[in-house]
Amino acid sequence: MPFRLSSGALLFGLVSLGLLAAPGPAQAITADLARKCNALRAKQFPPREPANPAAGSAKGSGREQQAFFSKCVANSGKVDDGASK
Repeated sequence: MPFRLSSGALLFGLVSLGLLAAPGPAQAITADLARKCNALRAKQFPPREPANPAAGSAKGSGREQQAFFSKCVANSGKVDDGASK
């Protein structure tokens, strides 16, 4: 006698497997850390036109700015100023 799986049991199994395979919750950063890193990013990558953020950055690309911000968050707001070689 072959074993038959009902659709409800199959659905339950797939949902359970999906929940077990899901990664844990991501750690949220604090607003103070985000403000600090955003200010450091703005200092490191000044805007081309001071009153127009859509004009872009005078140095560096958006990808470099994003990497700088991520590095700042990963180091809890402690980044080097880029003066070192």
